[in-house]
Amino acid sequence: MLFIPHSAIFNPHFPIPHPIDVLGAMITPAVLISAGSMLVMSTSNRLARVIDRIRLLVAECERLAAGQHTAGEDEKLALIRAQVESLLKRILLLRTAITGLYVTITLLVATSIATGLFVLVPQMTAWAPIVIGLAGALAFLYCITLLVREAAIAVGATIEEVDYIHRLLERQGHGP
Repeated sequence: MLFIPHSAIFNPHFPIPHPIDVLGAMITPAVLISAGSMLVMSTSNRLARVIDRIRLLVAECERLAAGQHTAGEDEKLALIRAQVESLLKRILLLRTAITGLYVTITLLVATSIATGLFVLVPQMTAWAPIVIGLAGALAFLYCITLLVREAAIAVGATIEEVDYIHRLLERQGHGP
């Protein structure tokens, strides 16, 4: 059974907040938890797409390496090499981002718990919800920054691939 000292409940220096205020403060992190969960799903999908793309490039590389290759295939191998480097950067960013998102969700859940505990023992935990909530928000911001960097790398790699397609079409006489 939880023991709450009489002085913690009836201390005039630490009045108990209204339950609606407490619930509101506990629910606020839940909105961010939901947003973080959506980003975890999205990031997991991005990670799976990077892994699929790497596997396709491995197969293409193996096919090209099996025989003599022409100048056009040399250009294709150079594109594959550049894409593999981009994919490596992306997968490392995504791994860090998804780990950070899990940490963010954990901190936001801890914020909700600390807010509830603040009602029970305000003298001992007054700083906890604020510090944990700020840590969760900063972790969230960091993860979003990582995801923006990863998206920029993905766009850069796609532009390189489109440039390759344009060069290939021009060599075949189909124009830009």
